[in-house]
Amino acid sequence: MHAELHTDYGVMKIEFYEKDAPNTVANFVKLAKEGYYNGLTFHRVIPDFVVQGGCPLGTGSGGPGYTIKCELNGDNQYHDRGVLSMAHAGRDTGGSQFFICHNRRNTQHLDRNHTCYGKVIENVDIVDQIKQGDKIIKILIIEN
Repeated sequence: MHAELHTDYGVMKIEFYEKDAPNTVANFVKLAKEGYYNGLTFHRVIPDFVVQGGCPLGTGSGGPGYTIKCELNGDNQYHDRGVLSMAHAGRDTGGSQFFICHNRRNTQHLDRNHTCYGKVIENVDIVDQIKQGDKIIKILIIEN
């Protein structure tokens, strides 16, 4: 299973870390299949750091109405270019917001603090083009 994140700049293909973060992957997949992310904005864009989306309010303060536990002990819990990770306001407070990393250099401090649950494996350069306010057109889940 993988995801296609559609933007105005093209489509990023995301591979999931199902073994390392099964509950976080399942949560993202559920929300994506429900169409939750379609039309939401990238509300937080920090060049050379991350692009963040998944807030239904567009402010960074919204979520799906529940929280999930962090999964920080898997093998792939290292933030690098293209890594998809759970945004939160403190341990075990994530829900729908996620971010994608620009690089490893400026995201190392996030390791084992935020759950990494996937990575962009095609068209990662799109991350560099995204500006604050750009929309997530849709996220499709592709069953292998």
